[in-house]
Amino acid sequence: MENKKLDINTIIGYVLIVGLTLWMVFNYQSNQPVEEEVQKASTEEVQNNQDKFDNQVNENKSAPTAQVEENDSILQARSQQLKGSFEFANLNAKDDITTIENELIQLKISNKGGQVVEAKLKSHDTYKGDPIFLVKDDNQKFNIQFQDKSGRLINTTDYYFSPELTETDDGQRLSMKLNLSDNQYLEFVYQMKANDYMLDFDVYSTGLKEVVNVAEKPQLNWFLKGYRNAKSISYENRYTEIVFQYDGAEDDYTGQGDVAEEVESNVDWVAYKQHFFTSVLLTNQPFENARMISRNLVQDEEIDTLYTKSFETLAPLSYKNGEIAESMNLYYGPADYKVLKSYDRNLKEIVPTGWGIFGWINENIFIPFFTILSGFLPSYGLAIILMTIVVRIVLSPVLYKSYLSQAKMKVLRPEINEINEKHKDNAMKRQQETMALYTKTGVSPMSGCLPALLQIPVFYALFQFFPSAFELRQKSFLWAEDLSSYDSIASLPFNIPFYGDHVSLFPILASIAIFFYMTMTTGQNMQPTQPGMPNMKVIMYISPVVMLIFFNNYASGLSLYYFISNLITIGIMLVIKNYIIDDKKILAKIEANKKKPKKKGKFARKMQEMMKQAEEQKRLRNNKK
Repeated sequence: MENKKLDINTIIGYVLIVGLTLWMVFNYQSNQPVEEEVQKASTEEVQNNQDKFDNQVNENKSAPTAQVEENDSILQARSQQLKGSFEFANLNAKDDITTIENELIQLKISNKGGQVVEAKLKSHDTYKGDPIFLVKDDNQKFNIQFQDKSGRLINTTDYYFSPELTETDDGQRLSMKLNLSDNQYLEFVYQMKANDYMLDFDVYSTGLKEVVNVAEKPQLNWFLKGYRNAKSISYENRYTEIVFQYDGAEDDYTGQGDVAEEVESNVDWVAYKQHFFTSVLLTNQPFENARMISRNLVQDEEIDTLYTKSFETLAPLSYKNGEIAESMNLYYGPADYKVLKSYDRNLKEIVPTGWGIFGWINENIFIPFFTILSGFLPSYGLAIILMTIVVRIVLSPVLYKSYLSQAKMKVLRPEINEINEKHKDNAMKRQQETMALYTKTGVSPMSGCLPALLQIPVFYALFQFFPSAFELRQKSFLWAEDLSSYDSIASLPFNIPFYGDHVSLFPILASIAIFFYMTMTTGQNMQPTQPGMPNMKVIMYISPVVMLIFFNNYASGLSLYYFISNLITIGIMLVIKNYIIDDKKILAKIEANKKKPKKKGKFARKMQEMMKQAEEQKRLRNNKK
């Protein structure tokens, strides 16, 4: 299952969505005590790893883990383990680089440690126009640590491998061999296919059991510092995290906050996700257990930082008859939902589409639909607008139902006010009379609440969709240079907390649209605030301000959606108000309902009996006093 950790900005985004929805819910009702009880009950209902490392693993790995504290000295510290345990027979080994590449990626693999020292994506650039490097300048270390028969530690990063590059029918095969003798060696094998971000990566040994302590498992250590690739460091870092699949669960992740650590068993793969790009290590035979550590390297977002987070994975490997035989894969490429899904390894979970029904909506509706729209429209901005129009039209019956409920409550308001004035000193009597009025007229205050709540899954799904849509990256629309980043129209000479050092236009337009929408639907319909009820007037003014501030650094595609969505909603409500709903007809229907004999339901009878009993008990207590 998913165990998502939310940062403060994401929580604020969710609160904004829920706040807008709650505003809609409460605005459709008359703010009477009986409604308070119903909504209170509804709200209460809604609200209503085991570490498996053995002692030796923890002992061996506690020191390297602690060294992550010093960001600039981590990589050097990895190589400061004891050397000289073996006398390797790599007579021809030297400090050199071997390059393998296809149409999508270029990898440089060093003889020193037999590891990838540079991973370049050929089809993608940073926000500055520079090539995307997931690995470069020693930001990654891949090490396997052994213990020899005397108890000394051996690290593959300390020794030179001999390369052998061959061409295959569908790509290239690179063997990196660390020789102990002519018939004793450790081998890393990289196999790259054409037009593929995924590599086969195998680790084999021959004769290793003669020199190692097979009672102690070899330890895999994969370390990487993620480069900054996006314009907004705070926005990119929010979606930079470790993602992994373990123990039959779909996925879990860590990475939010300054330090995060997870230990899980039966880990199938680990991904170091850098928002729109990711490095993944997959294994055909799950790691028995793995410790994953993430550290935030951004100390000051105003500084042009080089790295976002550091990641580390520590996992024991297994000997098979005293030898290593591990079949794994390496992926260096985009965090694109469609690309990751094509590998049939559940890598699509690296892209955060949302949990439960929200993820289902994104994966089965919004992602396929947006792919179709962007396939024939000349602009991704137009695809967002058209998708927004379709979504609002589909939800228009829900909007109509809510507005109709509001209109009925508006017609009943004079009678409700009369009841409130008549029984202003008797809350129980007010409730009884108000409920009797609702029953008599056939009006239900909850009929406007439920349709509004039905829109929450759509709002939340889209809130997850836009920040993860790889297709929007570096796609321009109007003044927005990149729909996956903020649409700055002006730079500020100073930084405003939470807001930033720039002015984005789409959040401003979305905030104005939200304000006019709230004003139009509230206005003269707003009831005086009752005790225990939220102040709708405050929400009406706060929600646009929250949108303006916290969406200033969000993807402009998301702000564009909210702007168009609220414009369309305003238009639909004007049509409903002026051409569909007639207050006179509603009043006539309510008056006709009053004359019809009403058969009380079981629930209504029970509620009435409870109110009468409560009123009788109150009367007896007053008599005793």
